Amino acid sequence: MPQHPFHQPRGRVAYLEVSSEALATNLCGDPASRTLAVYLPEDYDHCSQHYPLLVGLAGFTGSGLVHVGWKSFQENVPQRVDRLLSEGKMGPVILAFPDCFTSLGGNQYINSTALGQWEDFLCDDMIPALEREFRILPGPEHRAVFGKSSGGYGALVQGMLHADTWAAVACHSGDMGFDLCYRGDMPGLLRTLQTCDNDIGAFVKKVHAGRKVAGGDMHRLMILAMAASYDPDPKAPFGIRLPVSEDTCELLPERWENWQAWDPVLMVDRQEVRENLASLKGLFIDCGTQDQYNLVYGARQLARKLQEYGIQHQYEEFPDNHSSVDYRMDVSLPWLYAAIKDSK
Repeated sequence: MPQHPFHQPRGRVAYLEVSSEALATNLCGDPASRTLAVYLPEDYDHCSQHYPLLVGLAGFTGSGLVHVGWKSFQENVPQRVDRLLSEGKMGPVILAFPDCFTSLGGNQYINSTALGQWEDFLCDDMIPALEREFRILPGPEHRAVFGKSSGGYGALVQGMLHADTWAAVACHSGDMGFDLCYRGDMPGLLRTLQTCDNDIGAFVKKVHAGRKVAGGDMHRLMILAMAASYDPDPKAPFGIRLPVSEDTCELLPERWENWQAWDPVLMVDRQEVRENLASLKGLFIDCGTQDQYNLVYGARQLARKLQEYGIQHQYEEFPDNHSSVDYRMDVSLPWLYAAIKDSK
């Protein structure tokens, strides 16, 4: 069993509230003002130095705020960065962790009429607010975004669509290869919805009204959140419609095409996406060989396409599954730092 880190982070955590018009119209009624936890280096309050910025996006059911919290037999991200710095593997950075949780359990960090305009929040609201408040090196060349699972997906899509905002991206076990990672969940979701007369809104309200969220219900809620992200319907309850027929679970081609338009394995075939990825100073992707959501197969497909298109990237696999793999940040964070550090 790993040894528990009893020491506290050497820097300090500050909190910043960011109000966002981009989130104000979400159909879940979630707050448009969001908290960012910001970890400042040990010497921040005793010098005038400016620092590179690393932004961490949480996975589904998570919030960026958990990255600065206590964990049993694990380092939180500030503790991890302190250790990597003491080992000489990276230099000091400012770390920002936005709370992007939603009433459906999370989001995919893309613009959605149902869940909110999360791309706009990250690029147009969060970054300027951080730069106003903290001593961050100016310009996108000193910014990187990273995450795992849904957070890894969000980080990757940020690089695919917003290379003018970020210089480097690290995607750990990100959602991709939608045919393999999502389609198999549709029958179980339909069986669950049958208990609510196929009423998606009634199911979501039932989950919200319960004393706790059962594990199975959380997984069903996740698929509904994916629908609200990739193919929102403003006229439907919580903006959710499914890409399958409710009686036979057959794919509805037009709706599934809307999902696939957000699959990184297919997005990379678009010229503007390839140009954005090629312009990054760093692109890191990894996945566990035993990933229980089948994400390693999508990761391999994407890595093959990146190679065929001649896009520089670092792709790695490791012998583990999807769960409790924060230790992979020991590889990605120094790698990101090397890409965005001040070269002066």
